[in-house]
Amino acid sequence: MKKTRVTLRSKTLSGGRKSLYLDFYPPITDPESGIRTRREFLKLYIYEKPKGFAQKLNNSENLRMAEMICTRRRNEVNKEFINTPFEMEQLRRKEIAQRPFLPYFKKQAAKRSGQSNEIWESAICHFENFADGKKLTFGDITIVLVDDYRDYLLTAKSRRDTGKILARNTALSYFNKLRTTLKKAYKEGLLHTDVNAGIEGIKEQESQRNFLTLEEATALFHTPCKKEVVKRVSLFSILTGMRYSDIRKLKWKEVQHTLNDGYYIRFAQQKTQRQENLPISEMAYEILGKPIGTEELVFPTLKKWDFDRLVPIWVTDAGISKHITFHCFRHTYATLQIAHGTDLLTVSKMLGHKSIKTTQIYTKVIDQKKRAAANNIHIK
Repeated sequence: MKKTRVTLRSKTLSGGRKSLYLDFYPPITDPESGIRTRREFLKLYIYEKPKGFAQKLNNSENLRMAEMICTRRRNEVNKEFINTPFEMEQLRRKEIAQRPFLPYFKKQAAKRSGQSNEIWESAICHFENFADGKKLTFGDITIVLVDDYRDYLLTAKSRRDTGKILARNTALSYFNKLRTTLKKAYKEGLLHTDVNAGIEGIKEQESQRNFLTLEEATALFHTPCKKEVVKRVSLFSILTGMRYSDIRKLKWKEVQHTLNDGYYIRFAQQKTQRQENLPISEMAYEILGKPIGTEELVFPTLKKWDFDRLVPIWVTDAGISKHITFHCFRHTYATLQIAHGTDLLTVSKMLGHKSIKTTQIYTKVIDQKKRAAANNIHIK
């Protein structure tokens, strides 16, 4: 019986790319359609004139994979293959490459909870928009595709406000969710190359963090607010650095006291679900009001829109011209702590940051204030 010749070939596409396919002679019968055919496209692509590391690596990896598939198909159609360990590994890789990627991505999101899960879900929505209905497999996850997704995020529109482009740091957050997933997939053997190694990340954009000076915080303390609970919760955040999401769910059983340690709050951060033990001052404790049942909320009547509406009015009434939102009170706490000599590691722990690098942004704010102060004295 005459052997079937199987040859790896390429077809030129637009954009300087080539599609790799197998050429069978004589033709073989397609098992799905029953039609005799000479071509089997591999859904693998190379650059005709590769530029840069990413494109060269893409060519190398895809050619290597195509040659392996070619060898395998040659053995299959001629009934001469032997399932050596090497060939079994290639079979495994081929099977994995055909698995859908999105369910795996969603599985990683499902492991997160709270605000972290919401961010992961948003990242997945953008990845689905990028895929545009195509059911991407692990074999589709290449450096080129991930680079294209990076470019997509940098110009993608916000899901909340379609008239605006995603903030750069939001795009960075979404991109990092994919990179985290790719790293895990590589460790688990679902990707045969470390795609992350050839990817250029999105650089973080240093954001403006508005905060109050001690004088401004004092002015707020002495200024009436239309809703007393808005004032109390805001001052509590200035004194503790707690986020609105954590204050909103705070229960009396989480407010604790010992003779040695004084008052502290033991709670799980809404954002990270990490357990925190946060010491608070006597003044902060007094702001909480009179304790009631341990399972009761400390602030049972909070409405986020009250803060969005009333904080700007209250700040203006206090004679402060800065754009201040509730989250700025957390920045105020961190900045005032550092300005008054609290070391960075302690502030990082008080804020519940995973990494001290997150806290270091506040030192830049203090350095800017010091520079401005240095320029205040002129001798003529």
